[in-house]
Amino acid sequence: MPGAPGANNANGSTSRNGGKPSVWSWLRAKFVHSVDAIPLATKIVTCTVVLLIVGTAGISFTLRQLVSNYMLEKTDMQLLRQSQLVLDNIKVLSASSEDNGSNSLLNSYFLQIRDDNDVITSNALVPQLKDGVTSMPLLPPSGSRGGVQLQQPFTTTAHVTTNGTITDRSTLTTAEAPWRVVALPWVDKAAGKTGICYIGLSMSDQLDTTRTLTRYCFTVGLAIVILGALLATLLTQRTLAPLKRIEKTAAKIAAGDLSQRVPPAPENTEVGSLAASLNAMLARIEQSFHEQEETTEKMKRFVSDASHELRTPLAAIHGYAELYKMQRDLPGALERADESIEHIEASSSRMTVLVEDLLSLARLDEGRGIDITQQVPLTSLVADATDDLHALDPERAIRLGSLVFQPAGADGGSSPAGLEFVEGPLPEVTLKGDGSRLRQVVTNIVGNIHRYTPADSPVETSIGVMPASISPESLARMPANETSMRYFIEAVDVSQSMQMGMNYAVIRFSDHGPGVPAESRSKIFERFYTADPSRARLKGGTGLGMAIAQSVVKAHKGFICATGSQGGGLTLTVVLPIAPLEPASSAIPAASHDGKETRKGRTERQHRSK
Repeated sequence: MPGAPGANNANGSTSRNGGKPSVWSWLRAKFVHSVDAIPLATKIVTCTVVLLIVGTAGISFTLRQLVSNYMLEKTDMQLLRQSQLVLDNIKVLSASSEDNGSNSLLNSYFLQIRDDNDVITSNALVPQLKDGVTSMPLLPPSGSRGGVQLQQPFTTTAHVTTNGTITDRSTLTTAEAPWRVVALPWVDKAAGKTGICYIGLSMSDQLDTTRTLTRYCFTVGLAIVILGALLATLLTQRTLAPLKRIEKTAAKIAAGDLSQRVPPAPENTEVGSLAASLNAMLARIEQSFHEQEETTEKMKRFVSDASHELRTPLAAIHGYAELYKMQRDLPGALERADESIEHIEASSSRMTVLVEDLLSLARLDEGRGIDITQQVPLTSLVADATDDLHALDPERAIRLGSLVFQPAGADGGSSPAGLEFVEGPLPEVTLKGDGSRLRQVVTNIVGNIHRYTPADSPVETSIGVMPASISPESLARMPANETSMRYFIEAVDVSQSMQMGMNYAVIRFSDHGPGVPAESRSKIFERFYTADPSRARLKGGTGLGMAIAQSVVKAHKGFICATGSQGGGLTLTVVLPIAPLEPASSAIPAASHDGKETRKGRTERQHRSK
């Protein structure tokens, strides 16, 4: 009944002993486990050998059966077609047998004549072999037909007689071969007699041919199996050798050497495809591991630098507080207290700025504290920052202008493609972004120029709008170095010729101060990095301005980098996406023959960028 104890489940794997696995399930699991424990090379070679054995055995058996059936059909056809000829030439065949003995080819027929009552009248032809050995088919007894049908060949065993002499084995084997016999009616018109005759042929030749064929098939099959096993072993070892190398490489990687790679192989093979996939995976793992190491190192350095930067104002606050306590009972304590409070206030202000910068960076890293849905007049932000710089350094010469793309060789020489400053009013550019954050970017750049360049060194500030065949996502992922800047210029060149891509606003500040060494330009965007730490303390910098600027720009899916200025100094370039490029009819006007935009072209481009 359903639900009774000991009832089998759906797959029959539960016995009556309380739901424990059956013996069959245990044996099957044991067998599967044993098979899984066999090495792959052994499995492949074993399967190949088994398939070869089964294949050769099947082919040999089929070929033997086909040949045997074919020879049997030929024997039956010979008996039926030559029966009358044998009956008509009994005397000739008998005489030939007596004259030539076992060497005659005509004495291979057996002929027994019976009357209408199946009584044997004579054995007209009896083949005689070597050494007097005779072989006759075993037929129904005299006076009986024994169920034999007329004109239907049948196979029967042989009755062998010898004359008592020693006979060799081959002769006995031939004599003991079965016979193929057919019963036919016969008529003797001259004597007026009728009856039945049995005509037979020995199957010794057929059996000998079949045995020889079987022996050849076995020999050839054995050779094929042995050769196939050797080839399968060599081919398997050769094919699986890359897997052994992969295993060794994996062991080295597990030991900590992430630079190891799997030896390549043709990718149209399974092992080659696996090697390529593993190498790609290992490259990503190594890159991720190095990035993690760099991130950890940056985090350690960031914590150390932040602690160091915060310790300075805290130490000043603590020192001046202790100084006040020590001097508050001395004459003139009130004046000294005011001085101490001023120093404490300055240190707390510096610490406040540092903490606010750190908080801004943390929010930007988390994607908070920024709203890029506002319409920002970029030209106004740059103009205000330039005015601030002029107010800080009245003696500094500041030139404003637009930024245009200069194709390669536009000056008639071999100069590469680049961005050219064209003095004039700043073009009007508007884009979607966070106005306060973008203002912070240009303010930090201007503040760096004020702190780290002489007050009388000139500065060029420019804005331009140009298309580039690169997506904002790809642009934001590029590192802040000169190689990325050249890549962006190449994308601008491609977009100029193909009229495709994205419109970008490009802001550039070029100073002509002491500059930054080429190997250190990409580091100025790292947190707390300063080219001259001692001068940074005197100038009041925290080392976070450029890091904040880069975070804001990347949050806008933009790009910022530092390059050298022509004639010396440092150039900071900010690239921000505006909108996808419009159809060719509204493309950016081409530059004039001298490589500069025409006034009409700049006016139209400024109108579109609004």
